[in-house]
Amino acid sequence: MNIQTPAPQALTFADYKSDLKPVWCPGCGDFSVLSAITKALATLQLPREDVALVSGIGCSSRIPAYTSVYGFHSVHGRALPVATGLKSARPDLTVLVAGGDGDGFSIGGNHFLHACRRNVDLTYIVMDNSVYGMTKGQASPTTEGDWTGSKLTPEGPGVAEFQPLEIALSAGANYIARGFSGKPNELTKLICDAVEHPGFSLIHVLSPCVTFRPEQREYKTMVHDGFGGAAFDEGTPDRREAFRRLMDDDGYSCGVLFKGNTPAFKPQTDAPRTIEEIQGDFIL
Repeated sequence: MNIQTPAPQALTFADYKSDLKPVWCPGCGDFSVLSAITKALATLQLPREDVALVSGIGCSSRIPAYTSVYGFHSVHGRALPVATGLKSARPDLTVLVAGGDGDGFSIGGNHFLHACRRNVDLTYIVMDNSVYGMTKGQASPTTEGDWTGSKLTPEGPGVAEFQPLEIALSAGANYIARGFSGKPNELTKLICDAVEHPGFSLIHVLSPCVTFRPEQREYKTMVHDGFGGAAFDEGTPDRREAFRRLMDDDGYSCGVLFKGNTPAFKPQTDAPRTIEEIQGDFIL
């Protein structure tokens, strides 16, 4: 008698969610980003034990707790070096990084530059709401210079906004895109594309904070597809052309900006060693 082993059932997006309920404010864009991440993992059918999600500090950095893959909640601004070390030690894993504009571009700004430059095979999903939401509404690196919504800067922060896409392109990121949390299906496609593209990938997500930036509800009427007249998924492999497209960007263009062809950095790794062999290196 022939007994056939039943084929494993495909994982759904719900399989990638944990039992914990998000504590974000009602209307927060991060709900949709979480949904897009789990849908992307289901689309790619990645085994949960082969995925690691690293985050820093902030509202968006709670995401690892709401998934069923391996997670690491690091300290403020340090998600990228942690993820870089993990991917270097375990190149077999799919490593995602989640964070916000404050975590990634302020205290984590220097790490962001060098993560782009190193071009390790990571996907960095930044939920940008141009405000420090967790600490009650201070201006962040991407806040407009004339925004007067914070009591700490009643006349506006008065400094130029950090430009994530321009910085990433200058520093050497191999894949750059922007999405909108209000269009989770499009964001899902971007995440899938970024994970499958080799090297360091940045997905800049416009993710409204309706509590401290209620005016961001208007994003849904402001976002549009494509950079510089290109289609949503028409990312250029030419860095010069990508810069040209950015010059015409109003900050609300969504889709793929740049798809480079630089090989991902893969550090040389020695054969596995025993604890005793490693301890021997420290004997004086």
